[in-house]
Amino acid sequence: MAAPGTGSPFPFMQEGVPLSEFPYLQRLESRGHWGIKMGLANPQAMLDGLGHPERGFPCILIAGTNGKGSTGAFLAQALKAAGLTVGWTTSPHLVAPTERIWIDGHYIGASTLDLLLCEAFDCEVRAGIKATYFELMITAALLAFRMTGVEVAIIEVGMGGRWDATNALDPLLTVLTNVGLDHTKYLGPTREAIGREKLCTARQGRPLVLGPTLDPTWVWSLLECRPELHPAPALQAEEIWWDHSLTQGRRVGLPGAHQLENLATALEVLRQLRHIGFPVPEEQAWEGIARTRWPGRLWPIPGCENVWLDGAHNPDGAHVLTRHALTCEVRPHLFFGAMADKDLAQMTATLEAMDPRSVTLIKGENERYATAEAMRNAWGEDLPVLSIPEAVECLEERGEGIRLVTGSLFLLGDLLREMGVVPQT
Repeated sequence: MAAPGTGSPFPFMQEGVPLSEFPYLQRLESRGHWGIKMGLANPQAMLDGLGHPERGFPCILIAGTNGKGSTGAFLAQALKAAGLTVGWTTSPHLVAPTERIWIDGHYIGASTLDLLLCEAFDCEVRAGIKATYFELMITAALLAFRMTGVEVAIIEVGMGGRWDATNALDPLLTVLTNVGLDHTKYLGPTREAIGREKLCTARQGRPLVLGPTLDPTWVWSLLECRPELHPAPALQAEEIWWDHSLTQGRRVGLPGAHQLENLATALEVLRQLRHIGFPVPEEQAWEGIARTRWPGRLWPIPGCENVWLDGAHNPDGAHVLTRHALTCEVRPHLFFGAMADKDLAQMTATLEAMDPRSVTLIKGENERYATAEAMRNAWGEDLPVLSIPEAVECLEERGEGIRLVTGSLFLLGDLLREMGVVPQT
């Protein structure tokens, strides 16, 4: 792993391999993570230029405001346990871009990703376009899946749906986990507007699996095509603890009632795949579910005492995290940092309901972070503010009670890089 304090964005340089050995990863990083391009022209040009790698395997498209990654994690592990070769691409990454491409239980290697990005960049030049970071990574993922011969690919939508690069694909099945208020600048100011954008990932006559909190009648009114609706039946929690839950007599390692919603969604996807003809025995699927881990989603930092990270980055995410703390009667020491474009007032008002023992703010160096003043105003208090290195020093010290870091996946990534921690699924 990277040496603590180096802040290296590339933990796979652990054996002293210089960044210059990965020229296309270096070029990808120079493209920046924050570019957003509305439209499908770029991904369609890339797919055309590369011989349509997406046609080599069936794919599942997962859209939604929250829970896409956790639903994908349950599915990937369940399908792998059933004996299928599985590809899964998710975003954003916490520490390194290699986390975005998972094949048969392992992240892609840096050298392999560099070679695939070389193909993507060459295609970009031939097509006369300039792709975004996300478009390049999706292209690399599809090339990786074709190269390794995956039997099914799980593709997480980046933002919205209508104009997201992943909507250039032709999914066998689409998932909508939930709809909440996030990215309103791009998707619209209401749940209905956002829902319409996300539902453009559905396909005429094909299965659309809905998370258990979605009203099928509401969804039907927003659709621009007519897929087969398959609402996921809710799972009942038998027990909920801070670090795991029980349902149907089985242990679920991703904690929180909201993870049972994501699991219910994944189980309905598995039912639909069986109906289509995929061999997914139920017992083997549950074995995979029991092994599921998803870094950054109520996840303990390895090597730190009682320090938990959760990437809740919008009001809905803050709500489910607060609900979990209240259910478990946990009053954590809260560490909070967020991006400037988020609804800070609503997030902080929601998190205050968990009655934290203390609140400490964290501000990273990237210009996208909310300012200390904006975060203090949202909390309504003159709270202490730590830099990333200061926060790491604080979290690595022994402390009493649970310490919970939340507000942004990008914040979690900055902290993990500073600590030299490499996430593993």
